[in-house]
Amino acid sequence: MNVPTVVLASASPRRTVLLDMLGLAHEVMHANVDETLVPGESAAAHVERLACAKALAVADLRPDAIVLGADTVVVLDGQLLGKPASRQDALATLLRLAGRDHMVFSGLALVSPGGVVYSAVSTTRVTFRTLHEDLARRYVSTGEVLDKAGSYGIQGLGAALIESIEGDYFTVVGLPVPELMRLLERAGWQYTFGAIEPLD
Repeated sequence: MNVPTVVLASASPRRTVLLDMLGLAHEVMHANVDETLVPGESAAAHVERLACAKALAVADLRPDAIVLGADTVVVLDGQLLGKPASRQDALATLLRLAGRDHMVFSGLALVSPGGVVYSAVSTTRVTFRTLHEDLARRYVSTGEVLDKAGSYGIQGLGAALIESIEGDYFTVVGLPVPELMRLLERAGWQYTFGAIEPLD
């Protein structure tokens, strides 16, 4: 059986880096979907719905491929925190997160050739160090905050903000690797350290 091409339905460079880390050759196609929160929608339902919508939008164009979609949000005090609208918004978010726990939700969807959708949600608790405003401003000035849910990147300079995590690190980066392995198996594939093969 020929192994389908893997297509990442995301413009996130961090998700590409994780697939590269796994040695999985892939193409990238940005999925333009409406990410507006549905009233009353939980964080888990929100990220799963968007991950599926992104994957399906690209699968319509690439029905021959294994298409991966993902979405990530940060939740604090019951409020979903997506990407900041501005540097001032990022600063306010960082000061709210400082010295506290928050939850990160990452939804992941896989559309197999033929259009069957498999999806899952992973959650991780993140604890921030105490962070004073001057240091928060310095972090914002690096520019790293602007395209990241919760206004920080755990895999970059933002690692210095983190006291601890409880759960999967890759969920916080934006592509939960353990869930990816499970979705591949549900779809009839297995990861073989740099490649994907059909399950026996």
